[in-house]
Amino acid sequence: MYSKGLTPYDTINISKYPMAQVVYIMTDAEQRAGAKQFVKDWTGRGYEKGESQTFWLALLRDIFGIAEPEKYISFEEQVKLDHTSFIDAYIPTTHVMIEQKSLGKDLRKGIRQSDGSILSPLQQAKRYAAELPYSQRPRYIVTCNFSSFLVYDMENPQGEPAEILLENLPDEYYRLGFLVKEDDKYIQKEVEISVQAGNLVGKLYDVLLQKYIDPNDEETLKDLNILCVRIVFCLYAEDAGIFGAHGMFHDYLARNRQNCRRALLDLFCVLDTKPEDRDPYMDDELAAFPYVNGGLFAKEDVTIPKFDDEIIDIILRDCSEQFDWSHISPTIFGAVFESTLNPDTRRSGGMHYTSIENIHKVIDPLFLDELRDEFQKIAGEKRKKERNKKLRQFQDKLASLNFLDPACGSGNFLTETYMSLRKLENEVISLLNDGSQVLGGLDNPIKVQISQFYGIEINDFAVTVAKTALWIAESQMMKETELIVHMELDFLPLTTNAYIVEGNALRMNWGDVIAPEKLNYIMGNPPFVGARIMNNAQKSDVFMIFEEWKNIGNLDYVACWYKKAADMMKHTAIRAALVSTNSVSQGDAVATLWAPLFSEGIHIDFAHRTFIWDSESNQKAHVHCIIIGFSRAPNIKERIIYEGAQLRVVDNINGYLVDAPSVFIYSRKKPLSNVPTMVFGSMANDGGNFFFDENEYKNFISKEPLAQQYIRPFLGAHEFINNKKRYCLWLENVNPSELRKMPYVMEILHKVREIRSKSSRISTQKLADTPFLFGEIRQPNTTYLLIPRHSSQNRRGKLQVEFEQP
Repeated sequence: MYSKGLTPYDTINISKYPMAQVVYIMTDAEQRAGAKQFVKDWTGRGYEKGESQTFWLALLRDIFGIAEPEKYISFEEQVKLDHTSFIDAYIPTTHVMIEQKSLGKDLRKGIRQSDGSILSPLQQAKRYAAELPYSQRPRYIVTCNFSSFLVYDMENPQGEPAEILLENLPDEYYRLGFLVKEDDKYIQKEVEISVQAGNLVGKLYDVLLQKYIDPNDEETLKDLNILCVRIVFCLYAEDAGIFGAHGMFHDYLARNRQNCRRALLDLFCVLDTKPEDRDPYMDDELAAFPYVNGGLFAKEDVTIPKFDDEIIDIILRDCSEQFDWSHISPTIFGAVFESTLNPDTRRSGGMHYTSIENIHKVIDPLFLDELRDEFQKIAGEKRKKERNKKLRQFQDKLASLNFLDPACGSGNFLTETYMSLRKLENEVISLLNDGSQVLGGLDNPIKVQISQFYGIEINDFAVTVAKTALWIAESQMMKETELIVHMELDFLPLTTNAYIVEGNALRMNWGDVIAPEKLNYIMGNPPFVGARIMNNAQKSDVFMIFEEWKNIGNLDYVACWYKKAADMMKHTAIRAALVSTNSVSQGDAVATLWAPLFSEGIHIDFAHRTFIWDSESNQKAHVHCIIIGFSRAPNIKERIIYEGAQLRVVDNINGYLVDAPSVFIYSRKKPLSNVPTMVFGSMANDGGNFFFDENEYKNFISKEPLAQQYIRPFLGAHEFINNKKRYCLWLENVNPSELRKMPYVMEILHKVREIRSKSSRISTQKLADTPFLFGEIRQPNTTYLLIPRHSSQNRRGKLQVEFEQP
């Protein structure tokens, strides 16, 4: 757990380099882009004395996401030999020592030292290391000459070094991961902190819930959710310095421990009251809290139960004294928070959030890659006046973009998009700023606002969490801007708000949330519900959305968002990208969904073919997903198909997500020519009771030998393709008197009858009258061609079929 009391390194004059740093969780695409730019900036240059620090600071910041690398790596630290010498660079957190040489120097050859000795860069570093306290000796030694890195692992001090060339960094940057990783955990600190925060919220939620008179009441649960959000905001605000003094919320509650409930009610009221409207005789301690605005504290009738010592200790000790909320990831924490307090999720024991990497699979090709490329071109402009003009125009462009997530949940797509845009804007501000205050500190340089972000969400609590996550993101990014412009910016009172609306996105006019002509991008991860498992309300949504369409019975629920997005695009340049189950790109659903959309002018701009969508829950359920980027507007960019880490530029992407003409295979019930009709095989409808694997078959006939004559080999698609043996009980035309001689068979029939009689389908209930028969019998009585209904997307070029005997 991250603690406010972390001890900084303080032995070899590195007390100014604390262990805990803000680390942006960078996607592979971001790191590759950073590495490409780094290579471009440093190819053919590098002077040991004048450029070493700039080189390493840029590498840590731009490739590995260290927000303040100057606090992460130390330079020119003294070490006592026979004379005073200096370590070029040292990273305390990961115990990495760096010996830097100028461009062109041979890293394996000896170099004459100031004392006359001849040492290679490695020998030089080892001599320094030997003089350090044991706990600070390096695990890795890196020698570098600006064009090559030699990495020595001191766990194998006699081993050959790993060599990484500067030119190969875009593909091999991960080999330098030891600079920021300690047991592969350091880079995940922001994520881990957020999950720990979710666990704390869950702990607080549980003890508070017990204090309510009716813990199952719907209004009680709503009030408890609001209470938890408010407490978390206060905890974050005191750690992030938003309230003014650190520990302000903690100290206020500690001094009012005997009447904590009343103290919270008073505080929430004050946080929602402008200073000029407050009681002039208010207690000074309360009056010191700022006006928050934004609606978070607006509801006055929130029920707060009585607090006991356990609740107060959890807030003061566990949540405040022992935890720092300022480093949580708003993208991750919003989803963790919402799922922690969601009764359905809690009942299943799950905590769910979408990984940042998967979010970037959507937003990078949709708009972020293009924006980054545009920025890099502007940054490369040599004429400063022209560059600054273009930078300001680019910043205005960033501030003009509007985004909609029509199934936004706790706002993780919106939050990550906001933070990505603000990071890009901060790079713009940094280039414009040149290290000086902006207009003498008078102007706020930030133009990108959370008011550019729109969402629709059916869960009222998720709406509140999403807005709060965006405010936290706004605060964090403002802190980063302050470091660039060397001025304090006012976060409170909140002056902007995200437009996140509560409601069923499929029953709403999205144009009422944001006018189509104002919108630029639609994105998100709508719910996946298979056609066969939708509830009545969801089926009603589907039939309403596809009112005049044909054959919609096999469409997944997620298809509704494709149709609504396509409708929103009419007469606009809106582009969209949605995560969905791969069912919308397979089978007869492709023709049902994409043929009409293509005929209306929709085209697919990019696609991630089937991959496992890792929800990052603590009970991971892997779902096979796709991502489809689509639009009506002319596409002047390259069309790209992503398959894992590979991408292909293609001429066209059809509804099956392949590079081929947009043709469709329609479901047919009758053959085109005079050939036998294709039919399904026999369907048991038995709850699995008629079937046996090899061992079950042997065990069954050993105790029921009379049944052997009624057991047949069974071939389904899986058994046929994989040559697996399986058997079934086939009792067609059996004499009832024979059945009565087989008690174990009768036991099976009793189970089948019970399962069928409990079915909600009337047709299945009728089958309970004949429990000894398959529900649907289509066994051929002549030679037939067996074709497996299901195969695999990886079986390229052939499908196994065979003639079989009846």
